[in-house]
Amino acid sequence: MAPPTPLTATPHLLAFLQDLHSKSLNQESKIEWNSLPGQTTNEFDNIMRDKFIALDQDKCELIYHMLRSINATTIVEAGTSFGVSTIYLALAAAQNAARGAGTSTSSTGRVVATEKEPSKAAEAQKNWQQVGEEIQGVIDLRIGDLRETLGKDLGTVDFLLLDIWTPLALPALKLVEPHFRPGAMVIADNTVKAAAGYAELFAYVDAPGSQFRRVTMPYAGGLDMIVYQ
Repeated sequence: MAPPTPLTATPHLLAFLQDLHSKSLNQESKIEWNSLPGQTTNEFDNIMRDKFIALDQDKCELIYHMLRSINATTIVEAGTSFGVSTIYLALAAAQNAARGAGTSTSSTGRVVATEKEPSKAAEAQKNWQQVGEEIQGVIDLRIGDLRETLGKDLGTVDFLLLDIWTPLALPALKLVEPHFRPGAMVIADNTVKAAAGYAELFAYVDAPGSQFRRVTMPYAGGLDMIVYQ
């Protein structure tokens, strides 16, 4: 028997999310990862332009569970792609705000989502429209280079998801860091599989005197939980 989902969601939404994850996994199974060009090249961007590369379903469910537990109402996502994980973030933010338990300044729940590629952002918005009123008005999508879009109008941030190509992980963290509340949480994906790419981020959060504490969790590819103290 499958374990129960931690999501408080309609059967329609659960089925829709399952379909999106299945499509993403099907795409990823056909990618020859070892032959890809560097992540900062135009060639790499062209290959990835029509790919979901969605965060794994079990990781999304864990993050949703965390968000409900820490009462997060203002959430930042670095790396939106087709907006699958964003649905989990927005659902949790809206539900936390609705019960009046948020610790940040948001009264309605807010997810600041970033996506470099306009065509991916358009697909993400289509997916969010399929969800409907459960996340209506929650997502603030910022299209373009996050180094230019992310550092303003954030308010007090409860949670940051780094589901992005590793060269941008540390820049994203540094942009959001001044807005973290004590106890804010950061999740970074593929931290074991892409450990070399995360070297600068790890050195920053693990440095003596850092206000961050980090632990690696045993999920596929590695998943790091970083807490701001």
